[in-house]
This record gives sequence, C-alpha cells and structure tokens, in this order.
Amino acid sequence: MDCRGYRWGVKEKFPVGQVGIIGTGRVARALSCGLVRRGMGAPVLWGRSPDSCRAAASETGGHAEASLPALLARSDVIAIAVSDDAIAGIVRTIAQAPVQWQGKLVFHVSGGSGTNILAPLLALGAETAAIHPAMTFTGQPELESARMAGARFAITAAPEEATGRARAIVEALEGVPVMIDEDHRTLYHAALCHAANHLVTLLSGALDALRTAGVDDPASLLSPLVHAALDNVLASGFDALSGPVKRGDAGTIRDHLATLEKHAPALLPTYRAMAIATAEELARQDNEPAGTSLLLELLGGSADGSVSGLE
Repeated sequence: MDCRGYRWGVKEKFPVGQVGIIGTGRVARALSCGLVRRGMGAPVLWGRSPDSCRAAASETGGHAEASLPALLARSDVIAIAVSDDAIAGIVRTIAQAPVQWQGKLVFHVSGGSGTNILAPLLALGAETAAIHPAMTFTGQPELESARMAGARFAITAAPEEATGRARAIVEALEGVPVMIDEDHRTLYHAALCHAANHLVTLLSGALDALRTAGVDDPASLLSPLVHAALDNVLASGFDALSGPVKRGDAGTIRDHLATLEKHAPALLPTYRAMAIATAEELARQDNEPAGTSLLLELLGGSADGSVSGLE
C-alpha cells in the first residue's frame, strides 16, 4: 500500500528541510514512509539498484533520484540507511563529491556506530549524527513508520550543535530521543541485540521443543507466559525471576537436561548457558538459593559435550 494515503497532520514540528535517504532497505523505507506520513515532505531516495530505488520511492511516497551527487546537492539532511559494513564506503564516496557540506546534516541509522565513522564529512563542514531507532524492521514500512511514534531513538551527535537538529528529526517522527555517548555506542547496541535478537533464538527453540512435545499451537501456549515475564522483568528487573533455578531445584534441572539431550539436543547448549547465567546472577546478588553450587556443577557439562550429573 502507499504511505501517502496515511499522512498525518503535524503541528509546529521543527523544520528539517529536504531529506535525502541513501539506501532502499527496510529502515530506509520505514524512514521515508514515516516522514511522508507526518507531513514532512517527500524524501528523495538513491540506491545502487535503480529498480529497487524506484520501488522503494513508489511504496513510501518518496522520489527516486537518478544519481548520488544529485541527491547530495538537493538535500539539507542526508540519511545513510545501509548495512553497517557499507557505511564507511558510502562516507568515503560522498566525501569526494563536489558538494558544499556546510549547513548539511548527515546521519546514519546504525546502532553500533557513533559519529566517528562520519569524521571525513565532519572535517568538510557537515554536521553529523547517529540516529538509531530502537525497533525491529521486517519490511513493512507502513506498520513500522507507525511504530516510530513513542519509540526511542539513540542519538550521538558531532559537533554538539548537531544535537538539536537530530532531536528535531526524531521528534518529527514522533519518537523519543535518548542521548548515547560515543564511547558507549557499541555497549548500547550489544544490549539491544541481546534483548531482541537473542530473544528470537530463545523463543524459537522453545517453540520447536513444544512442537516435539506434541503441542499443536505452541505460540498460543507460550504467549501469556512470555508476555507476563516480559512485563515483569521490565518493571522489576532480575527480581522478576521465577522457576527451578531460582528455587535451587536440582532434580528438575537434571530432568530438563536429560530430556533435552534426548528429544531436543539443539536446544541443550542454549538452555544450559542461560541456566548457568541465571544461577551466577543469583549468586552475584547475594540471593543464592540452597543448591546453587550443585546446579552450577550439574550444568557445567564436560569437554566432550556430555552433560555432567546425568550418569
């Protein structure tokens, strides 16, 4: 569907000028759609594939630009929305363009990098920023642009004066800006990946195990439990923990390890690692239940990959 059919009126938003987006992937399309929906004007897009660029522009209400230099020349704000590994190459390329950089803001949308990667453009007079939406993107720009409202966006800016323009972009998207120091950018991103990306692996393994156990609709079974656990941990942190590790129930853990080794061996390493991390965190918080030492010994495994304590 066309994002242009869903424009929202925006009152007294900070003007950001003409936005150019380098890239045509999931984040690029969601960003384009978000700007259009909120009445911020049609961004111009450029990508290495002209067909992909035209498709992204058509889908999101933007305009496809035929050349990268043309996009740079006409844009006041330039968003680099490409894969993390491609950012440095794009920066080198556009830094060689015959462009007046003073007055332009260039930002990328990577979580793990700050503004250091944009240093060549800063040296040419551009303002620079890293603006990362703390969201997942699956290629549904309408839905994802709507979810930007209320989402947190991690901002790192250089020089400091660029912070205001970066915040204005986030606020135009109805997001909430969160400032992250350059030195903590990678830590910030690692935390997000651990919470969101690794959660997918964790739950996918649980769903597979439930199917093996004969559950026809494992998602419906897990949903209330997982949502409650998520709500509880966001409200209470590690104090929300429940279950056999919390209770020091070595017998239950032993049974789990045995049945996983037999019926769901692919899940066993993840289960063991998470159980060890849980027991160790209990000990660190001086909340160690009786039997934690036994649990850690039980969960440790051996060099050949077998599970200790099952003999």
